[in-house]
Amino acid sequence: MNAETVIKAMQSLASEEKALHLSRFFKTGSGEYGEGDLFLGIAVPDTRKVAKTYQELPLEEVEKLLQSPWHEIRLCGLMTLVLRCKKKKLPEELRKDFFEFYLKHTSACNNWDLVDLTCREVVGRYLVDKERSVLYRLAKSASLWEQRIAIVSTWEFIIRNDFSDTFNLAEYFISHPHDLIHKAVGWMLREVGKRNREALTDFLERHAAKLPRTTLRYAIEHYPESQRQAFLRMKKSKGEK
Repeated sequence: MNAETVIKAMQSLASEEKALHLSRFFKTGSGEYGEGDLFLGIAVPDTRKVAKTYQELPLEEVEKLLQSPWHEIRLCGLMTLVLRCKKKKLPEELRKDFFEFYLKHTSACNNWDLVDLTCREVVGRYLVDKERSVLYRLAKSASLWEQRIAIVSTWEFIIRNDFSDTFNLAEYFISHPHDLIHKAVGWMLREVGKRNREALTDFLERHAAKLPRTTLRYAIEHYPESQRQAFLRMKKSKGEK
């Protein structure tokens, strides 16, 4: 079982038509956030099937996948880690190995799907019962994708009704310039609201006026219309046009 076997399996699923669509969808043009990335044209469910077949791939072989110029092959490598980290009886030593390996290879996570489909299980799950300063280090990184890893990894805490890091990072990212962070923060806040509407409401009552509009709109998506409008008016009352 080696990386070359996985690559051949992935290449057999390639579609030029889908590759063209994915290249546009993930903004690979000049000056766009995914500039220069290459796509084979493989759907995520198919990539996941290949990853499941080769999920016990040694880390040195996974590393070869993460060095691939092809987006889906990197995703396949990352998904082998996800599948192993989802195992409830995974030894803690191995979980730590996968966590540290992932953080050493964040350059492979250079688009939002690569982050969103992987960091919760590999990073978030490892940190559930541990000190979490690494998330704040990632949040301060110059890498947009490491910043996104920081906030999306808190999803694993949210499902355990632990919201403190989500709120702290949401506040930290209030002045962030990029829409992909605005969306990620809003998404995580919305997930908090699904678990505890009162906690989210308290946060929004203190910060709605300062949140980027995209973040706020994502966060309040499941509120009744009257409450959504009330939060949006808080922004307007601060001078937003």
